[in-house]
Amino acid sequence: MKKFIGREPELKKLEKEYGRDSSFLVVYGRRRVGKTTLIKEFIKDKEALYFLASTEMEVLNRNRFLQSLAAFTGKEHLKNSNYDNWYDVFKLFLDHKPGEKKILVIDEFQYLVNSNEAFTSIFQNVWDEMLKNSNIMVILCGSYISMMTSQVLAYSSPLYGRRTAQIKLNPLGFREVSDYFGDRSFKSMVDLYSVTGGVPKYLEFFDNEDDMFEVIEEEILDQKGFLYEEPVFLLEKEVKETMTYFSIIHTIAKGNHKLSKIASSLEMASTSLSPYLKILIELNLWEKRVPVTEKKPDKSRKGLYFIADNFIEFWFKFVYPYKSELEIGNKSYVVDRLKNNFVDNHASFVYEDICRDLLVRKAKDLGFVINRIGSYWDAHNEIDIVAVDKENKILLIGECKYMKKSMSDSIFFNLIKKAEGIKGYEDYVKAYVLFSMNGFDDRLVELEKERNDLILFE
Repeated sequence: MKKFIGREPELKKLEKEYGRDSSFLVVYGRRRVGKTTLIKEFIKDKEALYFLASTEMEVLNRNRFLQSLAAFTGKEHLKNSNYDNWYDVFKLFLDHKPGEKKILVIDEFQYLVNSNEAFTSIFQNVWDEMLKNSNIMVILCGSYISMMTSQVLAYSSPLYGRRTAQIKLNPLGFREVSDYFGDRSFKSMVDLYSVTGGVPKYLEFFDNEDDMFEVIEEEILDQKGFLYEEPVFLLEKEVKETMTYFSIIHTIAKGNHKLSKIASSLEMASTSLSPYLKILIELNLWEKRVPVTEKKPDKSRKGLYFIADNFIEFWFKFVYPYKSELEIGNKSYVVDRLKNNFVDNHASFVYEDICRDLLVRKAKDLGFVINRIGSYWDAHNEIDIVAVDKENKILLIGECKYMKKSMSDSIFFNLIKKAEGIKGYEDYVKAYVLFSMNGFDDRLVELEKERNDLILFE
């Protein structure tokens, strides 16, 4: 991105930790999500040593750390010095301007662990015996969620209990992305968010006025494109059985959301899928949803599984199934398929998520207190939005339509009928919320004026 956007809660958290006498913060999240950008924005006006570890031998990482330390302290002789242990190296950092507030950032921390399995124990000793009581803020940052969890955050890690805070950085929300691309239409923003999922690095490729599909063709569908193999790189760094994970995600992308159907498609037992599901959920690539009206969601048997990352879902719907065509250079065929199915098979579902988020943000202004929000389904009906307002005993029921034409009143009356099937909230007042990408017909507009239980969002 050309400028830093969003991340206000994260920056506030970092500043709070900076205000401590000493602090130990862990920042982690998937590739390309903007961890380094966030940290650099935070330290830009502070006394901070930033070190980026790399995939090389430990001694080379230690020598490069000394290079960074020389620049930070202004002591040029450190560039040619030799230290055979990390303790002495970190002591040099500690001794620079003793007593003054300093920040130590180690980015891609997992590479140091890869080069030396004992590094977490080494750093534990450095923190406990040297840095903990020295007015120093430590930030450990890593891209591999599984490794950062096991090597830094887990109970079995030597560093367990040392951190004073942690930030798991997720992609930018739709509102943050919209604020950045403020001159674009709402529709174009929904389409863009459907492809990029708010991942800052992906957004960079669309940071101009080029046609979105032209950028997709060049960067995602072309074998030389930056994002052509992105999910492969992402999964290979996080999991071992990449083929199995690919098969599971592809199966969901094809529309199989029940655990039994996923297992059947893969010719696997449902129970054998559990370890894979757990890891995919930890990676924020997969989520389990239950009807929002379920009183005990954790025990509900109505759970369905969905891909939680917009870009990953897009890739598995429009790239992975057409690898054969793309490998022989037949992009035009894939682009045609993409344009013909993009809205109905992908963007319309992302639009529903955006509408739910919009309702949450607007709820207070509308006089609602939303305790839970999601979707609803049973054997006969599906409803895009159902929100529970326990305080006012109101059930907000909504429909989202990404259509080329305006929404008709028939959709509203059909929604009323579907809402009759919701059980367990008979004593709640029902209110109806309609979202339409292309407006409403005159009859619906008149109905909103006549009724106090109907809200239209265009």
